[in-house]
Amino acid sequence: MTSHVSGTQTGTAARSSAKSGLGSGWLVFAGVMMIFGGFMTLFAGIAAIANDDVFVAANNYVYHFDLTGWGWIHLILGIVIVLTGFALFQGTTWARVVGVAVVGLGMIANFLWLPYTPFWAIVLIAIDGFVIWALCTAPSPSER
Repeated sequence: MTSHVSGTQTGTAARSSAKSGLGSGWLVFAGVMMIFGGFMTLFAGIAAIANDDVFVAANNYVYHFDLTGWGWIHLILGIVIVLTGFALFQGTTWARVVGVAVVGLGMIANFLWLPYTPFWAIVLIAIDGFVIWALCTAPSPSER
């Protein structure tokens, strides 16, 4: 009695693993991280609008802006990021394109937010980089 074990998949097993494989996992990762990152951006915006004394800025920073204005920018950007993150779960192509653009804007906003919360801004910049990578490298629905 001999048995033949092969490392390749054939038939429906290959198709079902391709549908639920790495590509869709990266889109789920991007959507979840966009939702959490968007809520954190939204909450930072609310804190900046409600009480300017919460944040202390470096005096010699090149990009010094009004904190209340940055609060409104973060609030609106956070709402758009969260909504785009939820739309990403619908599998639409426009959500991926808008997600890359909005998360790119979030990276710029967090870079300019560095004097107020340096550690958290760097963490969000890194997360945004991973989200953009995931949105750009995940296979399209026609490839799955």
